[in-house]
Amino acid sequence: MSVTFRQARPADVPLIVAMLADDPIAAAREGDPSDEVYLTAFAAVDADPRQELIVAERNGEVVGTMQITYIPGLSRRGGERALVEAVRVAAPERGRGLGRAMMRWAIDRARERGCRMVQLTSDKDRAEAHRFYGSLGFVDSHVGFKLAL
Repeated sequence: MSVTFRQARPADVPLIVAMLADDPIAAAREGDPSDEVYLTAFAAVDADPRQELIVAERNGEVVGTMQITYIPGLSRRGGERALVEAVRVAAPERGRGLGRAMMRWAIDRARERGCRMVQLTSDKDRAEAHRFYGSLGFVDSHVGFKLAL
């Protein structure tokens, strides 16, 4: 599988938003991919050195995305954590190993940065995703809580 990974660019934003919305759980959260609110959010992510909005490309086409947030902390002997969120694979690419390649890349990226842990959250209704993350060595170890504002 010939895939490259790179930092997202402003031109990628509509494609990323479309991938985020192409999901029964997340569809209601997203709006028009060309809405300026997404470019404003992209600018904030792009300016933050602890954030990486990544795209996976095959033959010059964006086929996947994820965001990695690096979290400093005192626990785990002051070790930084990598939080992987918003992992999406374009519909035509699903089931072909791209998600696994993306997650392995993210894990390697965190390791290179010196992180002590990679963590993620996944909606309770995503049983298939839970099996996938387990196959990569992730452990269902915590209960997460969210409060929508």
